[in-house]
Amino acid sequence: MTTAVDKPVRRRFAAPPRPVWEEPPSRAGLASKALVLGLACLAILFPLWIVVVTSLSTRQTIDEAGGLVMVPKDITFVAYQELLSGGQVTRATIVSVLVTLVGTAFSMTVSVLCAYGLSRTGSLGHRWILMTLLATMFFSAGLIPTYLLVQTLGLTDSYLALILPSALSVFNILVLRGFFMGISPELTDSARIDGAGDFRILWQIVLPLSRAVVAVITLFYAVGYWSAWFNASLYLNDQDMMPLQNVMIQLVQKQEAPVGLGQAIKTGQLSGLAVQMAVMVMALLPVAVLSPFVQRHFKKGMLTGAVKG
Repeated sequence: MTTAVDKPVRRRFAAPPRPVWEEPPSRAGLASKALVLGLACLAILFPLWIVVVTSLSTRQTIDEAGGLVMVPKDITFVAYQELLSGGQVTRATIVSVLVTLVGTAFSMTVSVLCAYGLSRTGSLGHRWILMTLLATMFFSAGLIPTYLLVQTLGLTDSYLALILPSALSVFNILVLRGFFMGISPELTDSARIDGAGDFRILWQIVLPLSRAVVAVITLFYAVGYWSAWFNASLYLNDQDMMPLQNVMIQLVQKQEAPVGLGQAIKTGQLSGLAVQMAVMVMALLPVAVLSPFVQRHFKKGMLTGAVKG
């Protein structure tokens, strides 16, 4: 017969306290987070809503609202039809698309090759090239020497002036290099033993494993080229060669629709403000469409490349 004294005593040990940020949020915390995120989304989407609605409004609706329109009424696509029917805006859109495609392809090609070479620590001049690139992040020649260099090379009034002066970003190269260095060296060594060269290793092993960071850096370059306007204002004198961003700036500064947009503006069917908002929508649309497809790569592409660099 056993007694209560003979029973083993079970000791209960309290779990170690967890940090505050690991504790499950309370209902008040969840509600406050939802409120803050909702207000942040509203602050971002409300101006975009106004721009889109105003671009789709008639001149009478804009006049009744006294400017920007918040409530849609009498929706019309005349502004977009007039902008895309030919002329300065259509030409500027084509210029921006071509510069973005060609510039992004060129920048990615050079950046990937440079980053892969710098990720091989035994490559020729590895340390000196890396130090030179890092120095350019903190020191630059300045605007006037850069302009004189572009002028001396004969790039003024040329589309190359929109690509070459800003073709490379040292930050993007360092992110790519950090990601490439995180790839297991056993993979590249085994491929080299099988007779593969550096270009084949880069194309068939390194790049397929680096899709996340390549997608993110490609988006960075594409957004940079699409949104760029400063180089065009410096190096281009021909208005027919201006990209879309420069045309948008001209429209906003003039506060009126440019000449040659058709009879809709002359007859009063279309407002100049609607044309300005339509150009803004056209400038924002590619970035807004492409960003969600690359968003899932941001965490893996940027954090891994930065931490392992």
